[in-house]
Amino acid sequence: MSIPEPSRVGAVDFRGWQTWYRVTGDLDAAKTPLVVLHGGPGAAHNYTLRIAGLAAQDRAVIHYDQLGIGNSTHLPDRGADFWTVQLFLDELDNLLTTLGIADRYHVLGQSWGGMLAAEHAVRRPSGLRGLVIANSPASMGLWLSEAARLRSELPADVQRTLLAHEAAGTTDDPAYKAAEDVFNARHVCRIVPNPPEVAATFALIDADPTVYHTMNGPNEFHVIGTLKDWTVIDRLSRITAPTLLVSGRYDEATEAAVQPYADLIPDVRWTIFEDSSHMPHVEEEESYLRLVGAFLDDND
Repeated sequence: MSIPEPSRVGAVDFRGWQTWYRVTGDLDAAKTPLVVLHGGPGAAHNYTLRIAGLAAQDRAVIHYDQLGIGNSTHLPDRGADFWTVQLFLDELDNLLTTLGIADRYHVLGQSWGGMLAAEHAVRRPSGLRGLVIANSPASMGLWLSEAARLRSELPADVQRTLLAHEAAGTTDDPAYKAAEDVFNARHVCRIVPNPPEVAATFALIDADPTVYHTMNGPNEFHVIGTLKDWTVIDRLSRITAPTLLVSGRYDEATEAAVQPYADLIPDVRWTIFEDSSHMPHVEEEESYLRLVGAFLDDND
């Protein structure tokens, strides 16, 4: 399916910096608008653009680049104390208010975006109508333990390459990148070569890895950044918004990593896409849009 063109593109001021956004569809439409939170942190919106297909259901879909990546302001000189969960919560609040939708909106967060969406929802914002947490762990402890298990299932030579370069601090070596690609083809996006919008996101991380390397680490499974101890498990019972969980059968966000959301959010349902890994919005696009669209319709 083709990615629809935006109806509006712009930027909002955030503490003197710029948060870039695009709207697909009409913000004044009767249906509640959907705000999409991309992953990373620091991965840019591009790989989530197929979710804009929901605009065909007469719903405005808002994508934006979080501070530090993509079309928003880059701040490569800022250190770990700057890049916090609270910073991105404040940026989201600012976007909702500036666009005039803070009293009525849905949120869909993918990967890190789902973690951020959960952090947003535990505060019980009055305007949040529905929450979609897609391919997201409930804690980085679970993510790391499951990543170690998935790594142990890789070919032995791939495991040796990963370990050797991590020990040497040479995770930018081409051999390490090749080994990383083996993991990604199994557990991140099973469409290889990756679609252009997915490849564009990886290229943007490579061009400015400030946020990704600071908060996450060099890749999806070697997490040594400031998020390594993050958890929302102890606060999930505070979420009052109806919630849809989405994951893939081969997802790096495994069932064990997602399970606390299903156990602790009061109003929740969970769909696992059988032919997908970490990006069912790309890998099983039509089914994904039907599922999410129906959930949003039910909770407008």
